[in-house]
Amino acid sequence: MPQEKEWIKLARQGDAAALASLMQLHYSYVYKYLVKVTMEPKTAEDLTQDTMLKCMENIQRYDGTSAFSSWLITIATRLFIDITRRRKRERHWLMQDGNASRLKWHFEANQEEWSDLLELLSKLSPEHRIAILLKHYYGYSYDEIGSMLNIPAGTAKSRVAYGLRELRKELNSHES
Repeated sequence: MPQEKEWIKLARQGDAAALASLMQLHYSYVYKYLVKVTMEPKTAEDLTQDTMLKCMENIQRYDGTSAFSSWLITIATRLFIDITRRRKRERHWLMQDGNASRLKWHFEANQEEWSDLLELLSKLSPEHRIAILLKHYYGYSYDEIGSMLNIPAGTAKSRVAYGLRELRKELNSHES
């Protein structure tokens, strides 16, 4: 695009209007790509905005060796990989036993009861813990849980069943 090349040149010289025109031209392209990558429209929207921000911050680094849209896709892909790694680390951190200890300390520091049940629940995966809490603590139906979690009711039911089975195993191992 002849106009795009001019906008890039002007944006690299500090022209805010040209930079805004570039962002507007490519925003939906990057967003549609990220929706397909993430399969989550909200995450795609956040990553698209982060991509545009990174582009604005680093427009001087664009050297023209690839299409501008390819440069944006590269930025978007790297941001997606970063967020995926971060989420994986966060899940790992949340699954560690030390977090249950921190939570227990928090409860006790606030004069709240830390029950054996909370101790057992802390050992479940978040998916199973959430399903059990929604079903047996808050009293939601499997259809409601499925709707809340955007999963089929049968999946909600199996998560509850699996989680309860794991809780029973933990209880039996503590009683032995």
